[in-house]
Amino acid sequence: MHVFVTGGSGLTGPTVVTELIAAGHTVTGLARSDAAADRLAAIGATPHRGSLDDLDALRRGAEAADGVLHMGFGGDFADPDGLIRRDRTAIETLGAALRDSGKPFVSTSGTLVMPEGRETTEHDEPDTTGRGYFRIPGEQACLGFAAQGVRASVVRLAPTVHGPGDYGFIGMLVVTARRTGVSAYIGDGANRWPAVHRLDAAKLFRLALEKAPAGSVLHGAAESGVTLKSIADTIANALGIQTVSLTPEEAVPHFEIPFMAAVYAADAPVSSSHTRQLLDWTPTHPTLLEDLRHGDYFASDPAQQP
Repeated sequence: MHVFVTGGSGLTGPTVVTELIAAGHTVTGLARSDAAADRLAAIGATPHRGSLDDLDALRRGAEAADGVLHMGFGGDFADPDGLIRRDRTAIETLGAALRDSGKPFVSTSGTLVMPEGRETTEHDEPDTTGRGYFRIPGEQACLGFAAQGVRASVVRLAPTVHGPGDYGFIGMLVVTARRTGVSAYIGDGANRWPAVHRLDAAKLFRLALEKAPAGSVLHGAAESGVTLKSIADTIANALGIQTVSLTPEEAVPHFEIPFMAAVYAADAPVSSSHTRQLLDWTPTHPTLLEDLRHGDYFASDPAQQP
């Protein structure tokens, strides 16, 4: 299969591209810069210059492919309406290029779209008022193509996709702990985060492209919910510092970004049982706490973190 990929040069993208190529697929990756193009070429993909705002580039990339994987997302988080418009327009453009073809179209969302406070499944409705609400219009746009002759599906990734070189939510917790001298959680720290190793996530994306039925919603979570206190304790042990509990009000200046403080307070466990059964997906790589204990989270100079 010739797959057109957006977001292939990001943090998770190169691992996904490598997984696809290793399985015998060919990959063309959207590249908005020379650096992105070089990174894609280095792992065996063909760069396709353009950005998520370049709708003609998206259309041409999708039309030339046997399937599309949309992982690209970004913009100004201070402008959530702009984020929504950009993502939805890109998805609508990609999907329209595949209409009536029967080709696969896999788009990416996050499990933080789900209601909090209980373990939710792939069959539950997302929470339009929750922390991840800005990903829901994109989900809906992609799944809408399932009724238009496209094998459309959505992969909701856990907020923590861990692995080497991680500078996402967990990497930021480590950097903050080094900067402040304490490893913090909010309240009693019993709130739960799903997690998945990057290599397991890459396999899930490949399986979704190869065989997910039209209209599938998939949960990319190897662990249903890891408590924030256990994460904070593991970071504290590694750095030789204290663990502290913060109030929601104290968390904002501590983590410096209000959105990050809100995300670290989320209690959003999810099940991936349906995804595992549907695609025969079995995560096999280290858990989040194993990765924290034995991975590279504490190997680099924090000043070099992105």
